[in-house]
Amino acid sequence: MAPNIVEAEHLVKKYGDRAAVDDVSFTIADGEIFGLLGPNGAGKSTTISMLTGLFPPTKGTARVGGHDVVKASKQVKQIIGVVPQELALYPTLSGRENVLFFGEMFGMGGKKLRTRADEVLDYVAMSDRAGDPVSSFSGGMKRRINLAVGLINDPRILFLDEPTVGVDPQSRNHIFESVQRLNRERGMSILYTTHYMEEAERLCDRVGVIDQGRIIALDTPRRLIDMLGGGIVQIGLPAADEDLRAAVLAQPAVKKADYLTVDGTREPGDDGGIRTVLKVETEHANTALLQILQLFNQKDVTVLSMEILEPNLETVFLHLTGKSLRD
Repeated sequence: MAPNIVEAEHLVKKYGDRAAVDDVSFTIADGEIFGLLGPNGAGKSTTISMLTGLFPPTKGTARVGGHDVVKASKQVKQIIGVVPQELALYPTLSGRENVLFFGEMFGMGGKKLRTRADEVLDYVAMSDRAGDPVSSFSGGMKRRINLAVGLINDPRILFLDEPTVGVDPQSRNHIFESVQRLNRERGMSILYTTHYMEEAERLCDRVGVIDQGRIIALDTPRRLIDMLGGGIVQIGLPAADEDLRAAVLAQPAVKKADYLTVDGTREPGDDGGIRTVLKVETEHANTALLQILQLFNQKDVTVLSMEILEPNLETVFLHLTGKSLRD
């Protein structure tokens, strides 16, 4: 088994009485792509900031490459690359000049730096536009140059904080391909944060699902998805009815049935009741749906909406928290 390049133990970061990160622990194996999946404000960026030495944790410890992130921050910074969520580029400089400038900040220079700059620009598919000023680039191109800057020092581990936010599909695919090539060809370890479940499924060996500063599940994407079995059916109803919920739960293809929090909205043409949602976890979604529809027909139940959620990391998050990743 590969040694761990990152070890985070009981990390806490507080701002006053608010805990942005609340007792987070995980490891990243050398050569692994590890994802932190959660909505905006979940604590992803704060976790990266502590691991990269931007600021110390309020409580807990972390080691990167065997070095304590507080006591040996200089050693940590020598082996990491960071691609922040906010662009860190000089718009009047060209793409290549930005990469060279940040390389010099790492103490690099001469032919070695120029060769390395060409390598990373090729990795992010920006060689043909490298001489143009950053101000002329699209948002996706700027993101790709931002990634090149994070790679200039040939890090052992790369921290990518939501690198595809606001990016066009072509640049998004280039970023995906770059991440996969870096991991496959160089064995680079990567911590990748995102609120897009399809990115975590596509790229990550393991995923930590984070919400309100806590990791609420951690496993491979496949095992997390397998938690749900046959999927979820969500049924909009005029009001919560415990007898109806019990009848749904008694259906052979149903594993669990619970009402989500009433959202207070009203549907056109209903009787004025408050809409609620019955979330049904199933052994097999289509079979369960047929059984539920037959039951509702027998009981003359008014259905306001119905949706089948196929198993994926989005439905895992919904299952664990009762809300969408984008809520």
